[in-house]
Amino acid sequence: MTKKIIISSLLFIFFGTKSPAQIEKNSDLYKTILSRDSLLFDIGFNHCNITQFENLLSDKFEFFHDKDSISYKKEFLYNLKNGLCKSPATYQSRRELIIESIKIYPLYKNKVLYGAIQTGNHKFYETVSGNKENFASSAKFTHVWLLENSIWKLTKSLSYDHQDNNSTNYQSPIFDNDIEIEQWLIENKVPTLGIGVIKDGNLQQVKVFGEIKKGKSAPYNTIFNVASLTKPITALVTLKLVSLGKWNLDEPILKYWTDPDVSKDKNSKTLTTRHILSHQTGFTNWRGNNKDGKLKFEFEPGTKYQYSGEGFEYLRKALETKIHKSLNELASELIFEPLQMTDTKYFWDNKTETSRVALGYNEKGIAYETEKNITSNGADNLLTTVEDYGKFLTSIMNSEGLSNIAFNEMVKNHVETKNGKHFGLGFELYDFGQGEYALSHGGSDKGCQTIVFIFPKTKQGLIIFTNVDDGYKVFEKILKHYLGEYGNKIFEIETK
Repeated sequence: MTKKIIISSLLFIFFGTKSPAQIEKNSDLYKTILSRDSLLFDIGFNHCNITQFENLLSDKFEFFHDKDSISYKKEFLYNLKNGLCKSPATYQSRRELIIESIKIYPLYKNKVLYGAIQTGNHKFYETVSGNKENFASSAKFTHVWLLENSIWKLTKSLSYDHQDNNSTNYQSPIFDNDIEIEQWLIENKVPTLGIGVIKDGNLQQVKVFGEIKKGKSAPYNTIFNVASLTKPITALVTLKLVSLGKWNLDEPILKYWTDPDVSKDKNSKTLTTRHILSHQTGFTNWRGNNKDGKLKFEFEPGTKYQYSGEGFEYLRKALETKIHKSLNELASELIFEPLQMTDTKYFWDNKTETSRVALGYNEKGIAYETEKNITSNGADNLLTTVEDYGKFLTSIMNSEGLSNIAFNEMVKNHVETKNGKHFGLGFELYDFGQGEYALSHGGSDKGCQTIVFIFPKTKQGLIIFTNVDDGYKVFEKILKHYLGEYGNKIFEIETK
C-alpha cells in the first residue's frame, strides 16, 4: 500500500463522512492539546530534548512523511538522536507553528472523550554551521492524540505537502481557508482586503474579505478609493491618444496649457508628457508642500526623478484643453466602456453606490470622514473595484489599444528611482534579469493602501486593495503567496 493511499485512508478514518465539530480556541481541550504541542516541539524538537518525545509519544506511535518512509516510535527516536540531534550538530532546525491554522476536533466514544485530532501548518528554519537562520520548508500536519491511562499521548503523526524554500509554489497556510484569512485580517486590524489574481493573461480570481463598514461584510464588488492607482489610468489614456496620433509624448505641454504659477519660468517651455509620465517634471508631489503653496520647478525637467502628483494634474488640464473633453470622458471612451469597467470613475456622482464604497480607517480603527470629490484628478482618488482594475491591467498586459511604439515606451527604463528600480511611463519597473520584469504601481492616502503588479511576459499579475493607513503590512505575505519567487525578489529589491 502506497504512502498516499495510507494517508488518504487515515484521513478518511479520522474525518469520515461526518466530522466532529471543531472546538473553540478558548476551550480547555484546545489549550491542553496546544500545551502538548508546545512540549513536543518548543521544548523537545527545537532544543533536541529527546526526553519530551519519549514521554509524549505512545508506544503505538506511527509517523507518516510524504518525503520519507513510515516509521514507528523506536525507529523515529533513533533517527532523531542520530540525525538532527547528533552531537556535534552541523545544523540546527527550529519548528514554528502557524497558530492561526490550528484546528482541533474531539474524539468521543459513548459520549466519553478518548482523544483529539489536531490539524495545522508549520514552518521549519535551519541554522547551518552557526550561520544566519533561514527558512527551510513548510508543511501541513495531522496529529492524533489519545488518552492512555488518562495521559495524552501522540499516537499518529502525518506530515505532508512539504514546500521547500526554493519552491515557487510555496503557499502561506492562511490562504488555504477564507475563514482563516478573515481572522488574519482581524488580527492585523485591516477592515477590508481585496485581492485579484491574473493568470495566463486573464483575471482568474477576485476575492474581497472583511467588512465594508462595522457589522457589514464587504461584497465581491466593493468600491475602493485606490489613491495613486489613478495615475496608470491617466497614463494609459494618454498613451492610447499617442497610439491614435492625437497626442505627442515629446511636444511641449506649453502648447496647450501652462500653470499660472510657472508661466514665467523657462522650464515650462521644455516640459513634456514624457517627463510627466516618468516623474521627471521637477515638481514636488503637491504644491501644498511648498511654504507659499505655489507650484515651482525644483530642477530642470528630464534631469532626475521626483515623484509628482502635480505633474499628472498638469497633464490632465492640457489634455482637457486640447481635446475639449473631461479626463473622465476620455477614460470612459478609451478604457472604461470598452473594458466594461462599470464601477470605475474619477469622481463621485449620483450614480455612485455609496453602500458599496469601503470606508477608510486609520491605524486605530477609526473611520475617516469620506471625501467625495466631484471633479477628476489626474493623479488621485479614482473609485474602482478589484474586478474593474483587473480588467484594466489585463488589457495593458495584452497591449490592447496601444501601438507597439507606445507599449515599448511604456515598459522602457526612463529614470532610476531607487534600489535599482526604474520608472517607465505610468508604471514603475522591476527588473528580475534574463528579460523578466514587472510593471507596478501603488497608492497611499488616508485610509488607503493599494498596490498592483503585472508581468507582461509570463502573463500573470496581482492586485491588492486595503482601506487602512497601514494596510501595507499585509502585502509581504500576499505577494509571496501569489507570486512565489517573484514575490521574494520584490522584497529583496525593496529591502536591499
